[in-house]
Order: sequence, then C-alpha cells, then structure tokens
Amino acid sequence: MRNETSISIDAPPERVWAVMTDVERWPEWTATVARAKRVDKGTFGVGSKARLKQPRVPTMTWTVSALEDGRSFEWTARAPGVRSVAGHRVLPEGTGSLVTLWVQQDGLVVRLMGGRFTKMAEEYLGIEAEGLKRRCEGDAS
Repeated sequence: MRNETSISIDAPPERVWAVMTDVERWPEWTATVARAKRVDKGTFGVGSKARLKQPRVPTMTWTVSALEDGRSFEWTARAPGVRSVAGHRVLPEGTGSLVTLWVQQDGLVVRLMGGRFTKMAEEYLGIEAEGLKRRCEGDAS
C-alpha cells in the first residue's frame, strides 16, 4: 500500500529542508508525531536513526536509507507485521517549494487491515504536509 501527497509551500527549499530534517522538533509542528528522538548524533544522513511515537502507532525506530542532501530522504521502520518506507522530497517551485510526502507499507497486518491503514496514512500525510507548510511559512525558528 502506498499513499502520497504534495503541497506548495511559500518558503525556499533550504528552509523546508532544514525543518524536515530536524526530526526531534517534529512534535512542535505536526500532530502526527507525539515524540521524536534521534538515536544517533551528528549530521542527518544515511544511517541516521530516530525513534518516533505517533498516535495509534507503536513507537518505531526509523533509519535513513537514502538521502539527496537538500532535496530528499527516505527512511524505513519495522513493527510486528508491518514494514514501512517513507519519503520526504522538496523541490524548488517558483519562489517557494513543492513538497511531496509518501509512505509505503506492507506486511501481514497491512493486508489484514488494509482500508484502515490506507485511511490513517492519508490522514497523517495530510496533517504532516499542512503542519510543515505552517511551520515553514510562519515560524522563523
């Protein structure tokens, strides 16, 4: 199962990238993340790990599996019966940015609960996109 959403943000890609990769601050701007903690230190890149607690989802450790600095990253996580891969991409769009967020999930639990997973993924992607937009357009911190 794969879900995707895109949103235009009136902020330069560098600003959006800085907010997207500062994962420990995600709870400040999206209700889809209750807690986020980097497991490692240093520059955010391939191999970086973060533990995220999301509403209605077990705490999972996400590991960056691909990164194009300043443009996109993908990360993966596993829970019993579920494997998730999520992507975050920012591209220039006029004087602002176009952000695409996606998640792909598979496994026994996803197959058994299909429709519920799809609906929750769509909901969470929309909330995250809107929160990112508000944060990047309205908060300079």
